[in-house]
Parts: sequence; C-alpha cells; structure tokens
Amino acid sequence: MSATAQSMQWVSALSTRPSLEAAVREVADQLRQQLPATPDLVMVFISSAFASEYARLLPLLNEVMPVPCLIGCSGGGVVGTPVAGNTLEVEQKPALSVCAAMLPNVAVKSFYLREHDLPDLDSSPDDWIEKVGVSPADSPSFILMADPLTSGINELLQGLDFAYPDAVKVGGLASVSSFQRSSGLFFNDTLQTEGIVGVALSGNIVLDAIVAQGCRPIGETFRVVAGERNIVLELEAVDDLSAAPQTPLVALQNILKELDEADRALAQNSLHIGIAQDGFKENLHAGDFLIRNLLGVDPKIGAMAIADRIRVGQRVQFHLRDARTSADDLENLLSRYQSQMQRESATQIGALLFSCMGRGEGLYQKPNFDSHLFNQYLEAVPLSGFFCGGEIGPVGGTTFLHGYTSVFGICRPSAQSAEG
Repeated sequence: MSATAQSMQWVSALSTRPSLEAAVREVADQLRQQLPATPDLVMVFISSAFASEYARLLPLLNEVMPVPCLIGCSGGGVVGTPVAGNTLEVEQKPALSVCAAMLPNVAVKSFYLREHDLPDLDSSPDDWIEKVGVSPADSPSFILMADPLTSGINELLQGLDFAYPDAVKVGGLASVSSFQRSSGLFFNDTLQTEGIVGVALSGNIVLDAIVAQGCRPIGETFRVVAGERNIVLELEAVDDLSAAPQTPLVALQNILKELDEADRALAQNSLHIGIAQDGFKENLHAGDFLIRNLLGVDPKIGAMAIADRIRVGQRVQFHLRDARTSADDLENLLSRYQSQMQRESATQIGALLFSCMGRGEGLYQKPNFDSHLFNQYLEAVPLSGFFCGGEIGPVGGTTFLHGYTSVFGICRPSAQSAEG
C-alpha cells in the first residue's frame, strides 16, 4: 500500500489519561490536528499499567481512527511527543503513545509470526522470505516487536539477517505486567500474546539505526586464544604478542589494579565485556563492540563465562557502564549522526526509541534524559517508543538482542540521503 500525499510525514501523539477511553480520544485528536489524511502506518505503545485493558485498545482505536496497517506492543513505559510539546518518557504510569506516518511511494507490509512458524536455522533464505512476504530485492527495513517469553528471538534475528543481509532491523521486546504476567502485541485489528509482530518498509524510505550501549572500555584489547561456546579460557594482549597468554581472571585483575577507586567500585556491579564485531578493523572504538554480561568466573582455572558465544581469534575488551558513560556514549553517537545528515525537514523524519527499562530515570536520576538529548540534536523530530525487556539493533552489520541499551530507529525519505 502507498500513500497519496505528496510528501512523507511523521507525527507522534501521547496521552497520560488514566482512563483508556480518554487516552484514545486524546491521541486521536492530536493526530487529526497534525495529519491531513489517513496514515499508512500506525505504531502504538501502551503502558503495562493498562495490562487488564489490552483487549479493549484496538476496538477503541478503530472507532476513532481506522488505519490500514498497525503494529504495536506493551511497554514498562512509553515515549511520545504531545502536540507542540517536548517528548516525554512516561515510566510505570498509565500512558498511551501513537506514532503515525503518511508514506508516499513506500510499500508497507506488516506481518505476524508465531514461534512455531519460524524456519529453523538450516532453512534457506527463501523460507524466511516466504514467511515475511517481502523480497530482498525491494531493499526493506524492519521494525520488530516481540513477546519476551518467545525463546526464538535470536533465531529470528539470525534468520532475517540471513535472508535480508543489507536490511536495517530495530525494535524491542514487549514488557510483562508484574500483575498479569503477560504482554500485549498488536497486529492490525488483533491482540496477540505471543510471537513477533513487525513491519517491512521499502521504497522511498531509509531506516537509520543508532545503538547506544552506554559503556566505555577499560584496559587493553585482548584476543581469545582458547575458549569453548561461551567460556573464555585464555587471552593474549593484542598490542603485545610477545607476552604469554593469560587467563581472563588474571587479565581482569591486572586491569583493576590500574583503575582509580571510583572505577574499581563501579566494576563490582557494572562490569561487562565487549566483543569486537569487525575482525579486520585495526583501531577499535566503543561503538565497535557488542556489549555482553559477565556470567561468572571459575577461580580455580581463571576461566570466564559470558552471555554469548565466543570464538577463538575474536578481540575482546572489558567495559564499565554508569550514567555518565551512558550519557556520553549517546551524545557522541547523536553528534556524529547529526553531522552526517543533510538539512531535511523535521516533519519528513520520524524516530522511534526502544530503551531498556534499566535506563530512564532509574539510571539518570532525572526524567526524559535520552529523549531530550535526542531532541537537542534532532530538533522537532517526532519521537515515539517504549521501555523494553530487550532491545533490537545492529552492531557491525549484524542484528543483536541487547540489554541496558537505547536503540533509535530514524526513518526518512531515501531521496534525501545522509552523507557518508
């Protein structure tokens, strides 16, 4: 389907009314004020505070704002931009956020996949393409939302990367209500409680991804010389190949000795490991690493377990995460993105934020931090999204499921391309 309007237009609406009926009416009024015609795509994000009312959301929306294509999910909080207002991150309170877009010359294909519908990883790319219903020749981009209890998320991302290797994919895992113990996924006019909903966008559109993992490297870079599955057994210093290999525990202990007191204290609870995603890049920076949790250390042999598979030959570096580092990381990424962009009309750009529930006010001790920083660099760009139980975004050309991360997906017309 394609829009009949002459230019792409994105808008965001937000309501914090405690009544779902009132919230739906308020966002619908906001959208009607800003859009001249029916949108081609709507994405809806509802706070898990409304968990008992998920089934009522789509009927209420369809009464006041029928749309041809809709996806959405529940979140631990939602992100939205009221009319003529600043973007807000509403956490742990009733809230409804809606992103709507008019997309001329853009093909919009929504899809819903149950876990048992997914092809296995030995399947051909054609099996994945058949499930999604979009040809790789159309150069699609993907926005994905999934039930956090679906165990096949990593397989889904690997399969989509296999079938659509050049496609950008962003999204997040819906949150689970602490009372209902269930999440909500919305697909056109249906409520789903499991699986994955998504939309493929192709044609005159580009989806740019900013993945802010919020960590800074400490110590030197190492190469894995012995390991199995997710266990690292031995490391060697990349910059000193004459040095003997050492266990990860010894390497970490040597690094901790060189840190100041504040960083040593931080390492007690916020230590992670980064895995370089480009095997050929010589000078590695913070954004070149996929950040993963440390699961444990065997003090007898000095081995270390991490929350991902590791291969011999991969380069790794220990990282720390805190509020200041998260802020600096996001600001550097946004500054770099802003410098690459041409001057484009903000109304033709739409942005989505998929942020970990471990960020937000709990991390920064102040509300709306990530969204307001985004608006400082991309002024007047409407921003919508939700707080996730896991974030989906690319690092080094491969799509991963992240934690403690903010992933921004920025949609813009491809005719107005970014430089570089």
